[in-house]
Amino acid sequence: MQGMEGKKVPQVTFRTRANNDWASISTDAIFKGRTVVVFSLPGAFTPTCSSTHLPRYNELAPAFFANGVDSIVCVSVNDPFVMSEWAKDQESDNVMLLPDGNGEFTDKMGMLVDKADLGFGKRSWRYSMLVRDGVVEKMFIEPQKPGDPFEVSDADTMLGYVNPKAKKPDQVAILTREGCSFCAKAKQLLSDLGYDFAEVPLDHKVRTKAVGAITGRGTVPQVFINGQLIGGWEDLERWAKKAA
Repeated sequence: MQGMEGKKVPQVTFRTRANNDWASISTDAIFKGRTVVVFSLPGAFTPTCSSTHLPRYNELAPAFFANGVDSIVCVSVNDPFVMSEWAKDQESDNVMLLPDGNGEFTDKMGMLVDKADLGFGKRSWRYSMLVRDGVVEKMFIEPQKPGDPFEVSDADTMLGYVNPKAKKPDQVAILTREGCSFCAKAKQLLSDLGYDFAEVPLDHKVRTKAVGAITGRGTVPQVFINGQLIGGWEDLERWAKKAA
């Protein structure tokens, strides 16, 4: 496969769905006068695409936007209905999911491949690219190996190219239970600190065992930041004062 670095992206019109109706969007509307990160994958709802490729681009979107990227686009040779349903199913608020239903864009990019052995028909090879004002500046194309290699088109690799020193969003999670006042205080403090956290609510049947197994402690809340256990409400308060 030959990359297209230094060349203009293909001129096509994508057929999409918007507000339960048909809509069209041109290549110029997406790329002209803008800096766009594109990643393309074999198919919606497939394992690697759903578990890693799309979610990580969505997670790192604030870092991309802070470093001059105007939008992030995911292209797949799927019909508009499938892509719309996949968007609802995924963490994709920061990513435009663009259906290349006929494979026209992918074919003109030189990335259309035959996956008939999997029953997929013609699909996109996995790749990513940075496009400035309609011109491809950089492409990361997965190596031509059997199967579905996923080594270089990931979000972290692309962000490293855009800015090797870019600050990535902190990964924050909190274990909670319903009706816990200290959990409410901890969530409010995390919000006040500007963290976009994931809440993991635990019911009474599993709370003690789950918290003990995960943290070695017996109460909630329990807060984790970038893989580090901060602890409960008072621990979080002390941590926030030191970090201030």
